[in-house]
Amino acid sequence: MDILDLFKKGGPAMWPLLVLSVLSLSVIFERLWFWLRIITQEKEIVNRVLDAAGENWEIAQTIAQQATDQPIGRFLYAPLRLQKNDPETFRLALESTAADEIASMRRGEKLLEAVIALSPLLGLLGTVLGLIQSLRSIRIGDLGTESTAGVTTGIGESLISTAAGLIVAIASLVFYRLFQSFVVNQVKVFNKAGNELELLYRQYPPDPHKIPTEIVAKSTSDSFRSPPGLDKKSFTKNSPIETDDTIHNSRLNSVPEQEDES
Repeated sequence: MDILDLFKKGGPAMWPLLVLSVLSLSVIFERLWFWLRIITQEKEIVNRVLDAAGENWEIAQTIAQQATDQPIGRFLYAPLRLQKNDPETFRLALESTAADEIASMRRGEKLLEAVIALSPLLGLLGTVLGLIQSLRSIRIGDLGTESTAGVTTGIGESLISTAAGLIVAIASLVFYRLFQSFVVNQVKVFNKAGNELELLYRQYPPDPHKIPTEIVAKSTSDSFRSPPGLDKKSFTKNSPIETDDTIHNSRLNSVPEQEDES
């Protein structure tokens, strides 16, 4: 039997099932391409970044920056691009980036969940509508005669929508579980790579970034301008440090008086 004939005999419920199947297939092909690129490249990226981090943090940062088109590359590059050398900040950068990347990996799951839930219901609805239409033409006096032979054919055709809904739901469920297993595996990869990178950071911390003094002086002079007459030269010139001679003279004069009393 031709597919087009089955589609026509399935009833009006076949049209929404067709839309759901197209949406499901688009998500499945997009996610398959996404996971294929990740699985084949992430191990090499992690090994290169960790090997470079044990020797030179600048090289590790460059390697991670070149791999920012991959989730694992963005995950490793997030703490390396920070200017502040602090273990707590390093850990927070890893955790926040991992949460964002894992959330992006789950893209399309809500659509697959909707397809899995709606497809059997739409198929059942098509079957019920087909049964109603088939049983409406039956008369009590025609039972057991040749006029009721077409009713069984109509009932069989109405079950096509149920079968189509189940097929769409089962196929979507298989890939939905497959993608979920990939996400769980990525969580393990992120945890392992992040822990190893943090251990290297604690054992071999990078040198603190030095900010040029010219940049600091320029930004300070632009944001704060001292009032006129208050520069360094005028301040030291107009505010000389005077010594209190009276105190020293009184101390010197007090010494002979004590000697005289003795």
